[in-house]
Amino acid sequence: MMYLQVAAGLVILLVCGELLVRGSVAMAEQIGVSKLVIGFTVIAFGTSAPELVVCIQAAMEGVPGIAFGNVIGSNIANVLLVLGIPALIYPLVCDSRSALRDSLVMVGASILFIVLAWQGVMEIWQGALLLSVLLAVILRSYFRARKEGDEGAEEALEEYEQNMPKNIYVSISFIIMGLIGLIIGSHLLVNGAIIIAKIAGVSDEIIGLTLVALGTSLPELATSIIAAFRHHGDVAIGNVLGSNLFNITGIIGVTAIIEPMEAPAQILHFDIWVMLFVSLLVIPIFIAKKPIGRLMGAVFCLGYVTYIAAQFYGMSGVYTAALH
Repeated sequence: MMYLQVAAGLVILLVCGELLVRGSVAMAEQIGVSKLVIGFTVIAFGTSAPELVVCIQAAMEGVPGIAFGNVIGSNIANVLLVLGIPALIYPLVCDSRSALRDSLVMVGASILFIVLAWQGVMEIWQGALLLSVLLAVILRSYFRARKEGDEGAEEALEEYEQNMPKNIYVSISFIIMGLIGLIIGSHLLVNGAIIIAKIAGVSDEIIGLTLVALGTSLPELATSIIAAFRHHGDVAIGNVLGSNLFNITGIIGVTAIIEPMEAPAQILHFDIWVMLFVSLLVIPIFIAKKPIGRLMGAVFCLGYVTYIAAQFYGMSGVYTAALH
């Protein structure tokens, strides 16, 4: 029963997240918001809404392991799986200069997040600091795009314009249904995950890092696979870098402001460093100006399978215990 509950929660999150994005994009266009603003704000925030509501729900339920695990596990899955699988389909080529800049920002934000998490409790001021970093990055990117032009934002918008509601009242109804569905879906997913963790005898952190994180990363994976088939490597790579940045600054930031939470010991001693390591992996590739080819994609996928095995076979727990 709890597996059906988790599956239903994931389906509702994915469907209602899509409704929210399409309704929000349509309404923004209908009231005259520029495409560039929509690309940098509405789509970016909307596509991360499932992860956000899941983290808030988990924090309020008193299971910070699921909240932290969702974000850190999603970032690991994004690099190793969401880049790895599309690279097996077609080598991912992008503007190396832009990708290198964005990856350095992502790594810098990851280091800041690690420093804050090691304080023990992610409090309101830390959440506000992370959000201010996200705001600064968005504003800087927006003004650069206005000056130099940014096809990426318009390409992202074109993806949603194909099936958007044309009436503002329909757009509003999409937004309302999306928000209600996200609340219901997150409740089902988090509570189902808690039950599974108890029955399986594993920690909330492991469920958050694996089941919940992988489930909420499915939209990014679908987007990147479609981009690979269309030979749009820049879309797949930008999708991952942007999502990872938003996860550790926006999602953790908002969640900490609403409900301060303690950082779990296992995540601090093991998983957070895995996240930093996989984030650093892409930098040499962009410096060398090489595509992410099939061989690298296979290595990334194998790395993710190894990481998941480490969670369920207790390797991460053994490592954490050794450090104590």
